This record gives sequence, structure tokens and C-alpha cells, in this order.
Amino acid sequence: MTTAQTIIPDALLIDGEWHRSASGGTIDLIEPATEKPLASVPAASQKELDRAIEGAAHAWGNESWRDADPAQRTRVLYAIAAGIRERAEEIARLESRNVGKAIGDSRWEVEAGAKCFDYYASAITRFWGKTVPLSALGLNYTVNVPIGVVASIVPWNFPFLMACWKTAPALATGNAVVLKPASQTPLTALGLGKIAMAAGVPPGILQVVAGRGSEIGDRLVTHPLVGKISFTGETVTGARIVEKSAHDIKRVSLELGGKSPNIVFADADVEEAARRSPMGVFANTGQDCCARSLVLVEKSVYDRFLEAYVAATRALVVGDPLEDATEVGPMVSAGQRATSEKYLEMARAEGGRVLCGGERFRSPGYYLSPAVIDRLDFSSRVCQEEIFGPVAVVLPFDSEAEALRLANGTIYGLSGSLWTRDVSRALRVARAVRSGVLGVNTTRSVFTEMPFGGFKHSGTGRDLGMEAMGLYTEVKSVYIEVGSA
Repeated sequence: MTTAQTIIPDALLIDGEWHRSASGGTIDLIEPATEKPLASVPAASQKELDRAIEGAAHAWGNESWRDADPAQRTRVLYAIAAGIRERAEEIARLESRNVGKAIGDSRWEVEAGAKCFDYYASAITRFWGKTVPLSALGLNYTVNVPIGVVASIVPWNFPFLMACWKTAPALATGNAVVLKPASQTPLTALGLGKIAMAAGVPPGILQVVAGRGSEIGDRLVTHPLVGKISFTGETVTGARIVEKSAHDIKRVSLELGGKSPNIVFADADVEEAARRSPMGVFANTGQDCCARSLVLVEKSVYDRFLEAYVAATRALVVGDPLEDATEVGPMVSAGQRATSEKYLEMARAEGGRVLCGGERFRSPGYYLSPAVIDRLDFSSRVCQEEIFGPVAVVLPFDSEAEALRLANGTIYGLSGSLWTRDVSRALRVARAVRSGVLGVNTTRSVFTEMPFGGFKHSGTGRDLGMEAMGLYTEVKSVYIEVGSA
């Protein structure tokens, strides 16, 4: 169980000890809603990173976690979940202050992180091998063995939840983890390290190392003691990780970018789809790889949907992320906001019409009101590229075949939604859309119990579900010949 001590995320967790200075200097964090200093944390250099990786390898090699009784790992993971819930409000407020996301979203994500540890705690004793009858003279069976040291690299947009997604299954399967949070948003991942230590994770089995990717990123993915890399982030970096890790044939899982479609057919409940769809894009201020930012609407209901969709977007409550009523907070940084504004300029230059939003309406804070664009050609950059901000583009289609051509017409394939009352169409289109997850008559599609990941340039491998357990292990086949009587 955790103690009453406040989470103070001002140190690196290396070999079970907290280090408040590092040779990489410090990372100074700015609160997105106020543009004022929030905190400073030590920045690991390659020296500290090497120490963390070597410490993880040593801790894993002493067998105290790798070969522990499954019941022991189960108890520890349940204790981490309890520790998260004990400090849920503190973690959520810290997440909102560091990222800028609405407090309601942060609270949901913290509980989802606790649920992730609960799920993998219960999965430990349900993840087993198999026996295969090969001959009367022997027995063949398989076992799942941990890979060793896992490098878990989490993004800045969901720092706490992604840390849980990657840490829980890796620990459940007996690995050691070197967790690297994004340099912009490291605070709650460091807090998770404190909770894990208090819950009984052995020293060195979980290392949490904040640092700048430009300084330690390549070393983390090329270090010879790292056997597995689990990365969530943008596609260019993911491709670089594959290239850099290829020399050692490391196991790699990637969850990358998206340009997810939201397909609305004329037989859908159009008003319901229009009312619910905006938060499928603008939650977390559009900074979500699953954002349904490519809205495709059957032509016969296009005008009706568009009018209702714009009205619902304008009605979203944008404001202080710590206020309960807020639905959309500021963007994470001035640079991220500038990128979204650049795409809005592109849209206008390409003949698009900005129907609402795209304004810096509040100061201080990196606020940008949710924007809806139409009258663009599908070949435009705004329709093809991941913007990662509060920008949605709406396009009409004539037929189911055209809807699929548009939905599958980008390099991405992560998520999406479709809206229809026709069950046959729902099954048919859901199968044909090239994405790793999909929601029908909803913008929800990600659940702890189910695999999450993408097709095409959206990545390889899966987080969540029992599938993730397999990706943190190697399968060993053992044959025992007993001979004849």
C-alpha cells in the first residue's frame, strides 16, 4: 500500500532510489493554462540512462521478480491499482496542470490506469502455455518466458494512462521496465514510480527516467541490454526506432499516428451522430491519435448533419482545465498550437471554409477553439495528414464504396467510427475499414480488455488485452521424451 506522503515528481527513479540531480541538467515545465512555470525535473543524460538500464538488467537477472510466484506479482499489481485510486484526485489534477486536459478526462484516465493494473493482475494466472500430443513416447508443451528489459516510451498527450498501459503487462509477465515519459509531461509517470515502489515492486525492476529524446532516445532503443521496445508516439519517430533497433533484432511494438474517419450514413440517427461526434475529435483538444478528425457524411444528409455538428462544436465548454464544467482545455504548448494554426492557414489556401473555431480566444494559456472545415478536396494536406489539434474536416460521399475509398485513403489505420441503423452495413463496413479499432454508433473503441493498435503507418503490435501479454514474452517449446515401458 502507498503512504500518505505527497507525490513529489521532482526526481528520477533509478535502482529504487530517487535522484534529484542529473548530468543532463533540468527540464523546466510550463503549465499550459497559465503559461507560468509548473515544475522542474532532472533530465537524464546517457550516463543516468545507462545506469538505469544496467540496473534493470541486474534486477531482472536475480530472479526475484522474473521467477516469482505468480501470486506475488498479482498482489503487487493489485496494490499499485489501490495506490493509484488512493491518490486519484491528486494525480488527475497534476495531469490536467501538466498537459492542459479537462479535469473530467484526467479523472477518467486515472481510473482507467488503475483498472489496467487490476486487469493484468488478474491475467497473470490466466496466461498459460499449452500441451500438444505429438507421440506416445513424449510430451510437448509451451511456456511463455519474459523478454527481459523493456524500454517503454510514452507520449505527452496521455502520459499517465500510457505509462499504465505499458508498465502493467510488462511487469505482469515478469519483465523489468525502463519507463521514459515525454519530456513535456513527465510528472505523473514519476508519480506512478513512487506508487509502484510503495506497492512492493523490487528495486530496479521499474526505472523511471525523464530526459530529452534528442539526448537519450537513440541510446535507449539501441542499448544492447534492452530486449523489447514499446513506443507510442508519432510515425516518423516510430520508423526511426525500427531502423535503430534492427541491428540487435529487438522486439518492437509501435502505436503511432492516425487520421481516423467518422463515417455517417443517411440511415443513421443523424442528430445523435452530430451531437456525439465532436468530442470524438476535440477531447484532449484534438491531441489524440484516435481523433475522428476526418468526418465523412452521406450527401443526402450532409447539410443537416453539418449544421448540427457545427452547433454542437460551438456549444463545447472551453476553459480552465481544472473546472468541472470544462470539456476542452488549452493545447499542451505554444508550438503545438502554432502547428494547428498552420493547418488552418493551409485549409484556407486550399479553398476550405472554416465554419467555426480556430481562434485564440483566451489569454494566458495555449487555447485554440475547436475548428470545423468543409469544401476541401480529399487530396489536400489537411485531409491527409495528422494535425494533432482541435481541427476537423467534413467531406460528403455518394455511396458506401466511396465512403470506404475515403476512409482508407490515407497512410494511417488506427481508429474510426461509423453510424448506421443497418446491421448488415455495420458489419460489412466495419470489416472493410482498414483500422485496428472501430466503434459503431459511438466514438468509443478502446477498452482495457481488448487489443489496441493500428494498421499501415499507424503501427505494429498491440497494447491492452491478452494480446499485449504475448508481446512481452517469448514462446518456448519443450519436448520431453519418456520412452517406452
